[in-house]
Amino acid sequence: MQKILQALKPKAAYFCARNGRRGGTLIVKMNNMSEIPAFAEPWFLTFNAKVEFHPAMTPEDLAKANLESLGKQWGA
Repeated sequence: MQKILQALKPKAAYFCARNGRRGGTLIVKMNNMSEIPAFAEPWFLTFNAKVEFHPAMTPEDLAKANLESLGKQWGA
């Protein structure tokens, strides 16, 4: 596990029980979705792990999304 964490360099790593199994959450910075395999494969190949990704935005990212314009375009 240390080898994977050293290679991936997450901003934060938390480990806990999840649904009665070992679990964890890594906070990583991705610039492109094509980076997903580089983050997932070490866990798949080393631990046969189930991996999920939950993209998140910073407040700055959200501000760039132009929600007001989207609301006018798609709102009722």
